[in-house]
Amino acid sequence: MIPSTASVVVVGSINVDQLITIERHPLPGETLIGKSMEFLPGGKGANQAVAAAQLGAAVSLVGAVGRDAQAQVATAILTRAGVGLSAVHTVDGPTGLALVTVADDAENTIVVIPGANARMGADAVTAGSSDIAAAAVVVLQGEIPADGIDTAARLATGRVVLNLAPVIPVAAETIRRADPLVVNEHEAALVLAQVDPGAGIPATDEDLVARLRAWGVASVVLTRGAKGAICSDASGTTSVPSPVVSAVDSSGAGDAFVGALSARLAAGASLLDAARFAVRVGAFAVQGRGTQTSYPTLADTLPEVLA
Repeated sequence: MIPSTASVVVVGSINVDQLITIERHPLPGETLIGKSMEFLPGGKGANQAVAAAQLGAAVSLVGAVGRDAQAQVATAILTRAGVGLSAVHTVDGPTGLALVTVADDAENTIVVIPGANARMGADAVTAGSSDIAAAAVVVLQGEIPADGIDTAARLATGRVVLNLAPVIPVAAETIRRADPLVVNEHEAALVLAQVDPGAGIPATDEDLVARLRAWGVASVVLTRGAKGAICSDASGTTSVPSPVVSAVDSSGAGDAFVGALSARLAAGASLLDAARFAVRVGAFAVQGRGTQTSYPTLADTLPEVLA
């Protein structure tokens, strides 16, 4: 149970996901017949806000939607989960759209059209400054403009969780402000190349995490899908295994992880304990279709890591 005083503010994207299911992903130039299509709420910022709120944190979202019918689809589960939306702006133009294709092996491809999210620069983020400054944890991702991310990091007085996905060029100070930086293996390598171009290619995931820490990141959580995560801070570096489950759809599982991690950190948990909880939430999420629609609530039983 997470206290309702565990305040999390997410500054990030709000999308509608056009979810297409297909037997396998097409090769370049190939046409295949899909199995189904539906429109669901998504966006990394919205996903992480829903995940944290459904696990008991008090969550607000700073973001933008378009002046279109899709805005209602995009915010439906946010509203149901009790996420504060007073800092969500309505702007001229379309709501963000993600084209998500999920194959029978649960692997996905995603193409994002930013829409209203492209308007979340420094000025729009500054409009939410009071919420950001008051939060125990501020959560950021890479689906809004870099100056919006940099501004949110500067405004934060609490802990900053930076999930730099996709990896875009942000200020070095923003990455150093991360506690933790949450990235997968590929994203971690891109971040390292961005901050330390002469670093070379690390031999292992553990070496990659160590190099980011040595450069100046206070803590790192490297997510590894079914293999769990690597958690590293001043107390040490630990491999965190994931429960073994039958995956249906991996889209949004990383956002479920980040939301759960942030909720636990806001409640005062250590980074390692928060990561151990988050891998279980991520494993729960891959067992359902869609992003927000697959996230657990306090009423759900999470899978366990078997010894």
